[in-house]
Amino acid sequence: MPGCSNYLDVNHDPNALAEIPDVKVLLPATEMGIANNLMGWDFCFGGGFWVEYWTQSYTASQFKSLCEYLPQQFGTAYQSLLSQPLPDLKYIIDNTKDNDNKGYYFVAEALSIFTWQILTDVWGDIPYSETLQGDKNMSPKQDKQQDIYADLLKRVDALLEIDLSKSSIDGKYDYIFGGDLEAWSYFAYAVKLKLLLRLSETSQYDKTAVYNYTFSNEEPLFYFASSDYGYGGAKIPGSVWDDTKEGKRHPMREFQQGGAGYFSTNVIGCKTFVDYLKDNGDPRLGTLFSGTKGAFFGDFDSQYDSDGNGTTDDKETYCTVKTSGNMDLFIISPWETFFDMAEVAARAGDLDNAQYYYESAVTESLVEQGINATGIIDEGGYAAWQGGTVEECIKQIAMQRWVANCNYQHIESFLERNRTKYPSVNDIDIKANRAFAYANFPVGDLTISVNGRELLNGNLPASPMYPDAYIFRNNNAPPQKANVGEKVWWNQKKGK
Repeated sequence: MPGCSNYLDVNHDPNALAEIPDVKVLLPATEMGIANNLMGWDFCFGGGFWVEYWTQSYTASQFKSLCEYLPQQFGTAYQSLLSQPLPDLKYIIDNTKDNDNKGYYFVAEALSIFTWQILTDVWGDIPYSETLQGDKNMSPKQDKQQDIYADLLKRVDALLEIDLSKSSIDGKYDYIFGGDLEAWSYFAYAVKLKLLLRLSETSQYDKTAVYNYTFSNEEPLFYFASSDYGYGGAKIPGSVWDDTKEGKRHPMREFQQGGAGYFSTNVIGCKTFVDYLKDNGDPRLGTLFSGTKGAFFGDFDSQYDSDGNGTTDDKETYCTVKTSGNMDLFIISPWETFFDMAEVAARAGDLDNAQYYYESAVTESLVEQGINATGIIDEGGYAAWQGGTVEECIKQIAMQRWVANCNYQHIESFLERNRTKYPSVNDIDIKANRAFAYANFPVGDLTISVNGRELLNGNLPASPMYPDAYIFRNNNAPPQKANVGEKVWWNQKKGK
């Protein structure tokens, strides 16, 4: 009998490729998918508030829950990374792993390792080994973070064994390095360093082995990070964005332009960060904010005159966030790798290299913001290298990492603060006496949210909750976290 199964088979998205003509066509979307999430809704604002770059303004309410430490899932980032870049990267990997040309395999595997690290660093234990199987496994098991890290290190070691001398990729499809596979190989070295250092407070950290890895590969790491002599990190260059078109802007600009107005109506500078820059004469204050007055973190209901100038807190004019249409968006920044190298050297007692790479990192941050003067790291400058004990060196590196990451790597700043516990936390109770708190503000320390002080028993957020999409759709999902104060496995250093 006649049938019409083919005729009526119209359940197809005309904008989706029925077949992938070449794996290279997937690369631009995967690179932009990762980048846009790194400074997208959850990681940009969540990280920016939780490391106290910003606080909620007194005239709006969009981000009060973040400032009050109420349950946050960061579900947009979780679902986005797992639904687009990672499956596409897996497709590239699966379809090129046996090719003689290892270019696309190498790039996709490097980006996959990087993305999985971000996911497990943010949420901790997550599904990993059984994921990305589609209908074959709708409830992948949850893996322990230490097991995920062990596998990621195996993967990056295998990647670094690949000879790329006879491989290539089409530079037109590579926003990050324009098809330069030497740069991608250096990126893999930086990814491994990032993985190793993130374990610094666990029993798995071997300071001698990590030092040997870092400085036996000093050349590729240096050329990866240096903007004068190498590649200046891995980034989506500012020239890629089109600030005149919706959906084509840097993600921070999307949150402000076209009537969105998140930065002009919802976000103000936090006194914690602003005062640290202002009191130390850091020139980056003027490139990051319009104005120099910051507000107490999470104190958006105050109608008290904290500074005694005759204007109540809710009527003060606070500094606002500066953005530009051609901002670079970093996957791994040059200062990140240089700070990593400095800390590895400091932990191993090599203070000469610690100083050199610390100063290189701060310089890269200044240059990125268009500041040529490096007086803050010269003798007598507030950020000049002081040396000292290992812990004093770690603190100095961490504090400048905190500054450098503002507007560029917010989730990275949140994760690094959890690892090192710098900036430290001061227990000053701002609400108990705002005038005293204003006059005696602990510059250089984080404070506990005024309106969220009791929720985490005086602690800071340590990780978001598990997203509903995971908890309710995966039969192997664990119980939901109690709150946003639950630490991931490698977050073992004492402190808040």
